[in-house]
Amino acid sequence: MKTTMTGAGLLAGALLLGGGAAQAGLTDYTAGGVNLVFDNDYGTTGLTWLKNANLADTVDFGVLGIEPDGKMSWAVAQSWITAMNAANYAGTNGWRLWSALNSNGTGPCGPAFNCTGSELGHLFYTEGGLSQNQSITTSATLNLHFTNMQSSVYWSSTQLSNPLYAWYFDTDGGRQTNDLKGYQFLGWAVRPGQVAAAPLPATGLLMALGLLALGATRRARRATLVIR
Repeated sequence: MKTTMTGAGLLAGALLLGGGAAQAGLTDYTAGGVNLVFDNDYGTTGLTWLKNANLADTVDFGVLGIEPDGKMSWAVAQSWITAMNAANYAGTNGWRLWSALNSNGTGPCGPAFNCTGSELGHLFYTEGGLSQNQSITTSATLNLHFTNMQSSVYWSSTQLSNPLYAWYFDTDGGRQTNDLKGYQFLGWAVRPGQVAAAPLPATGLLMALGLLALGATRRARRATLVIR
């Protein structure tokens, strides 16, 4: 006997799969009570950014060495990321600083402007629609999705062969370059892909499926009565 998926069945399937169509560009979502932004256009998996572009200004995860404005050395920024992962922030431990490499693993681009292949470069130029010598805070698109953005310098996770240096991006102009790790810059955490939504508890899922099946049965009975 051929089985036809009803509207109830489709909805039940969506509940089981945690459905939702992917959308191009930036999408706001929440995981573990934390506000996040997903960039579906970057790389093969997309990239999740913290919505708060200067989280360390208010949440230090107990890490020492972070200035009151959120700035820190590269080494402290790495400790901050480690502590964030230990806290399973937003329900995941996959956080890191953004990468200065291109999405295909080449690079880094620079020192230069218009490095659109790096993670923050892509966000600044491609998603933000900005040009050289503009500030990230002037992007209407980015202001719709992010909070606490700073016209400042953000450390990347990418080091140079000289262990004293690391790459950074200046959001007050759009230049990607590198400098000594001891300087005090900002940190912005990212992770590949989307953070998985918390699964629906088994009892709740069964109840939802039961209600859907009950509704479908009642509609079928009504249809039979009408035909008779």
